[in-house]
Amino acid sequence: MSNYDLIVLGSGPGGYVAAIRASQLGLKVAIVEREQLGGICLNWGCIPTKALLRSAEIYHYMQHAGSYGLKAAEISADIDAVVKRSRGVAKQLNQGVTHLMKKNKIAVHMGEGRLIAANMLAVTSEGKIEELTANNIIVATGARARDLPFAPADGQRIWTYRHAMVPPAMPTKLLVIGSGAIGIEFASFYNDMGADVTVVEMLDRIVPVEDADVSAFLEKALTKQCMTIMTGAGVESLKATAGGVAATIKGKDGKTAASEFSHCIVAIGIVPNTENIGLEALGVAMDRGFLKTDAMCQTNVPGLWAIGDITAPPWLAHKASHEGVIAAEAIAGGHPHAMDPRNIPGCTYCHPQVASVGLTEAKAREAGHDVKVGNFPFVGNGKAIALGEAEGFIKTVFDAATGELLGAHMVGAEVTELIQGYTIGKTAELVEADFMHTVFPHPTLSEMMHESVLGAYGKTLHM
Repeated sequence: MSNYDLIVLGSGPGGYVAAIRASQLGLKVAIVEREQLGGICLNWGCIPTKALLRSAEIYHYMQHAGSYGLKAAEISADIDAVVKRSRGVAKQLNQGVTHLMKKNKIAVHMGEGRLIAANMLAVTSEGKIEELTANNIIVATGARARDLPFAPADGQRIWTYRHAMVPPAMPTKLLVIGSGAIGIEFASFYNDMGADVTVVEMLDRIVPVEDADVSAFLEKALTKQCMTIMTGAGVESLKATAGGVAATIKGKDGKTAASEFSHCIVAIGIVPNTENIGLEALGVAMDRGFLKTDAMCQTNVPGLWAIGDITAPPWLAHKASHEGVIAAEAIAGGHPHAMDPRNIPGCTYCHPQVASVGLTEAKAREAGHDVKVGNFPFVGNGKAIALGEAEGFIKTVFDAATGELLGAHMVGAEVTELIQGYTIGKTAELVEADFMHTVFPHPTLSEMMHESVLGAYGKTLHM
C-alpha cells in the first residue's frame, strides 16, 4: 500500500493542474488515470478539435485566395491527413503532460480508480489491484457525451464528438443535433471541409447561452456559408441505415419532415463520470449526478474534493484548471480566493469565432441593472478590414449607476484571444473609466474593445 498527502483521480486539465500545484506546495502527490494523461480535453476535446478547425480555416482561406490578390489552383482537402495532424498535436501534448508529472515528482498510477474510503483508493490495472491512501483525495473524473435515448451513437453513422474527430469517412450531408460550442464547432469544421451541414437546435436560437445579438449574427453568418440552421426544432426519430441516417425533424411550425443524411453528430450535453467510483457508498452529496462542493471545491465528506465537469457549470477546461489550483492550495493550508463564475470566459471556435464573459444584456436587465450598452462593428476597425475579416462586433454591458462591467460579448475573427482583456477587467473590478483611460495599440483588433466601451457612454470615435 502506498501513502500520499494527496491523490488526484483523473488527469484532465483539472486533475493534472491540481497535482502540479500541490506538488509545488510541497505535498507528496499521486495521480490516477484510466486512459491517457491529459484526459479528454487534451486527447479528444479542446486541443485536437482546435487543430481540426485550424486546418479548416487554412482551407477556407486557400479557397478565397483571390480576395487577397493571390492565386491558388487545384485546392483540395485530405480528411485523413487533417485528422492525422490533429492526432499528432494531441500526442505531443500528452507527452508534455507526462514530462510535467516527472518534473514535479508526481507518482502516476495507470488504471481504474475506485474510492473504498474517503482516504483510500483502489486502482485496478490488468487484473491487479493496488491500494493507495491519502489524507485528501480530489475527484476529477470529467464527463462524457450525452446520447440520444432513442439513438445511441454507433461510431459509424451516429457520432459523438469523439467519433467526429476521427471520422471513418468524410460526411457528405451532415446533421448536427445541438448548437452549443461542441455542435457549432463541428458544424463549422465540416461545413468548411465541404459537407452539406444542417444544425437542429430545440431552443429558439443557436449558441443559446450567448447574448441574443451574438446568436442572431452567428446564425446569419453560418447561413451565408450555406449551412442550414433550424431553431425551435427537434429530432423526433433517428435511425442509422446501411447508407446513412434517416431522421424525422419537427420544425418550429410544428410540421414534421423526413430527411436523409450521410452522418449525424449528437451534441446535446454531457453526463458526469461519477458512477461506479465509490461515491454513493461514501454519502457524497450530488445534484443530478454532479457533485456539490463549497467555494474551495470540498464536498460534504471531509478530505474529499471535486473539480471540473463533475461539479457545477460552466463545464469548461479552464474552469477545471482554476478549481484544481484552488483545491490544491486549500489542501496545502493556504487561503485561495474563491472563483466567481461570472468571471469565467467562454469561447466557441467556429468561423466566425464567439467569445463572452459575464452577463448577457438580457440577464443583466433581469437581475435589475439599469444598463449602458456599447456596440462596435468590425467594419469600423482598420486591422479587421486589412485582414479581410470585417464581419463581427464587440458588445459591452455596464451598470449605469456604478460603471461596473457586467458582461462582454464578441463575434468575429480572433475574439477568443481578445476576450481575456475584459476578463482581467472584471476580475480586477475595473469600471468604465479604467477601460476608457487605457491606451490600446494601433492598428489592432483590440481597439474595438476600447471603442465598444466608449460607445456605451456615447463617446465612440470611429463610427
